[in-house]
Amino acid sequence: MQNISSLLRRTVGLVLSILMLVTLAACHFPGLNDTSRGTIRIAAQSTTEGEILAEVIKQLIVHDTDYQASVISNLESGNMTFAALKRGDADVSAVRYTGTDLETVMDQKYDRSQSSKQINQHVFNYFQQHYKMTYFPTYGFADKYVWLVTPQYAKAHNLQNVSDLKPLASQMKVGIDSTWEHRQGDGYQDFKKVYGYSFGKLHTMESGLFYTAVHNGSMDAVLGESTAGRISAYHLKILQDDQKFFPPYDCSPVVTNQALKKYPRLKPVINKLTGKISLQEMQRLNYEVENGIKEPAEVARTFLQQHDYFE
Repeated sequence: MQNISSLLRRTVGLVLSILMLVTLAACHFPGLNDTSRGTIRIAAQSTTEGEILAEVIKQLIVHDTDYQASVISNLESGNMTFAALKRGDADVSAVRYTGTDLETVMDQKYDRSQSSKQINQHVFNYFQQHYKMTYFPTYGFADKYVWLVTPQYAKAHNLQNVSDLKPLASQMKVGIDSTWEHRQGDGYQDFKKVYGYSFGKLHTMESGLFYTAVHNGSMDAVLGESTAGRISAYHLKILQDDQKFFPPYDCSPVVTNQALKKYPRLKPVINKLTGKISLQEMQRLNYEVENGIKEPAEVARTFLQQHDYFE
């Protein structure tokens, strides 16, 4: 009888303990079934802005939530960061470009009759339907190919648009990268068809040399990237792509739907960055890193502090 009574007491005690644990978990005590905690993995493309923006997202997550965040660095291309999302190895891709995803990930042709808004929405919808990934609105800038000249050259020849180069093109020395020369869809061969002219002397070179080459007069024009830090540092002029030759390359973060569900506070954090980084500011941030002034993490922290994200 004593053994039965003892057994009953132990059984009741065990049941009460289980009920207490369930109650505590339901009350969201720290560490007990707290679904708000976790580590968010951010894929960073191995470009300057990719590294900076991955740090911006990471630091903002850590500041605004009780989630942890880590950066997966040195992913060489957008295809690699996309693959990391698709495999479940990453939750966030810090930078994605609508035009690049349209032509590479989605393997679709750029329709110049459509507006940037229409193309971007098509990419957003496609990622949602086919990959269960959410394309957030742009940070506020696009990283695309742009034709660059010095202000002096532009003034001397009255240049505003890429079409304005036509009377000069046959006598011009221009610098491009080897990839663009043979690129399909928006490469040099298609450029000649759309704009109706070709350049006299075409020089392929490392992208890092473009800006110095046009700045010091070695080249009349170069095809650079719109967010390069040296554009503003050298006061170079961007000619407008008036024939809409290049697709929109608006830059946005992309997050898997699974991560948004698992980390419900992630979406409002990333939404804080919508439209907050202009092209000129991205050029400045890139320049600080490209010229060895600061590390990406420091540049990201300063940006967040200066724009009152850490209040």
